[in-house]
Amino acid sequence: MKKALSLITILIVIQLSTFAQDYKFGKVSKEELEEKYYPLDSTANAAYLYRSRRTYSHYVTNVGFQSVTEIHERIKIYTKNGFDLATKSIAYYDPEHGEDQDVSSIKGYTYSLIDGKVNKEKLSKKSIFKEKKNRSYSIKKIVMPNIKIGTVIEIKYKLISPYANSIDDLEFQYGIPVKKLSYRVEVPEYYTYNKRSKGYYSIPMEKTSKNGTIGSINFRIDVFSYKADNIPALKDDEPFISSIYNYRGGLKFELTQINFLSLQGDVKNFSNTWETVSKQIYKSSRFGTELNKTNYYKKELEVILATAKTDSEKINSIFNFLKNKVKWNGRYGKYTREGVKKAFNNRAGSVADINLMLTSMLRSAGLKANPVLVSTRSNGVPFFPTLNGFNYVISMVEFADGTYVLLDATEPFSLPNLLPTRALNWNGRKVTKEGVSSWVKLTSTKHSVYDHNLMVKITEDMMVEGLFRSKFLNLSALNYRKNKNHIKEESLRTKLEEKYSIEIEDYKVINKEKVSLPIIRNVKFLSEDLIEEINGKIYVEPLLFLTTHNNPFKLKDRKFPVDFATPWKDVNRVAISIPEGYKVEKLPEPLAIGLPDNLGVFKYQVLQKGNKISVMSILQFNNGIISPQYYASLKDFYGQMVKKQTEKIVFVKK
Repeated sequence: MKKALSLITILIVIQLSTFAQDYKFGKVSKEELEEKYYPLDSTANAAYLYRSRRTYSHYVTNVGFQSVTEIHERIKIYTKNGFDLATKSIAYYDPEHGEDQDVSSIKGYTYSLIDGKVNKEKLSKKSIFKEKKNRSYSIKKIVMPNIKIGTVIEIKYKLISPYANSIDDLEFQYGIPVKKLSYRVEVPEYYTYNKRSKGYYSIPMEKTSKNGTIGSINFRIDVFSYKADNIPALKDDEPFISSIYNYRGGLKFELTQINFLSLQGDVKNFSNTWETVSKQIYKSSRFGTELNKTNYYKKELEVILATAKTDSEKINSIFNFLKNKVKWNGRYGKYTREGVKKAFNNRAGSVADINLMLTSMLRSAGLKANPVLVSTRSNGVPFFPTLNGFNYVISMVEFADGTYVLLDATEPFSLPNLLPTRALNWNGRKVTKEGVSSWVKLTSTKHSVYDHNLMVKITEDMMVEGLFRSKFLNLSALNYRKNKNHIKEESLRTKLEEKYSIEIEDYKVINKEKVSLPIIRNVKFLSEDLIEEINGKIYVEPLLFLTTHNNPFKLKDRKFPVDFATPWKDVNRVAISIPEGYKVEKLPEPLAIGLPDNLGVFKYQVLQKGNKISVMSILQFNNGIISPQYYASLKDFYGQMVKKQTEKIVFVKK
């Protein structure tokens, strides 16, 4: 059997290597168009038949080096779900002031089979659009023509940048498989980079060199090549991931030195150590200099300190004042955009504007406050010294006993030591004006709690009537307020009715604006969809609409962590009145299971107490991150929980 499987694998690989050997732009084979599915992954909606990239430096007289990246992509579309790949969006730096990047030399073709012959349609300039994303970036959008199942699309373009020392990340892995990949990065000897792998798929590097010239000056160009065939997809349909981009294989180029000693007598060193990174960020005029500005808030701070005397009172008063005074404009970044004074006066600013302002006010109040650099969940995890790895900043106050408080004034519903989900990404990096730098744990030790209580009775006409009370604490309360406070009650009621198959008679939410208190939601409801009556017996799932029916973990093996963002606890209590004229025939047996190393626990019990059934279900995770080594245990753990929760209570007539 094993020999037969090996033979099948060999035949598939031969097929993959036989088709589409000619990757010359503008020439697609009939075999590529006839291919009905990707041989190594029949579930793929599309695949890169070929993806190439060449990044090199081009010297322009009186300007200096420019960076040029040439991209060539050939994509096969197998299903309608792959049609999105026919629209290509290329982001590029396009600031209101300063030098911008340019996307040029765009060419494209759509290939289809018509009456057994290859039909080739050219991309029109009318199908290329420019969209302004924000003040710093624009997007070139390319819409390929006449897409259908079986189509092959091909795109080629150049990205030209005046910033020669900045090399965009190399992406080896995507949401679709790659049949053949070929990358080449050419670096003049004047630039030195650290090369950092990311994700769980790597490609061996081949290094060579060649000569370059600037007038009469000869210099060395280091050439780094990366080639691979049949790269598997890493899809984004798995649950509990901060950002799938973080786990797809790739490579980052981090600049460590510019050495023009032989040309201009100039050497610049960059992020070799965390101390270097911290000092470089702190000395920026848009970071450390902004922290030193105090005059713009002096009057307001005097008013606050007139009544706030203890450290706790100072922290809470300044924090709440700033949350109300300056609203976040949605922009990330570790450096200020408007500047703290302008943001304060305009009552709006970026993450850095607001939280550097917060840090400065806390310091002026006599507290030991420092900024903490953060990489948001969508930005990856900076394991190595890097200037570019952080895109967010929060504030930290330390106390003499070694404890500390983390604060983010961009989130109106946050509390001290309760950060918004976007900032909960492993660890942050504290930076001080003295150049001291250290890691800071971002995840709260407090569980995000979902606490539900259900009291129901079954009527003579087999309707379920009940009261449903929910309590949300810590991060779950923050997220509830953030996601739902702005939605009208009528809409929230409708969504809850659809989610749980109930009809709501009364609905009330308490403490919507009181962020120091838990959210409490009270619902009076009825439903005809929560029980089954078969041959005179009544079948009821003990948790009713709170039952978990499906195991979210489907992969056989998972090479990246399960990321819950924070420890959490789901408590469900249900009281069911035994229907008049019935008795209990069967109750589910209790279950208590745990994950290794105290990572989590599930406890479940269904008891009869007089004429009531009492149900208790507790699901608790004590760590926000579950590493891949525990995935098999976690998948089995969830499977047992689903099986237990879906066992039914059986009532039979007396």
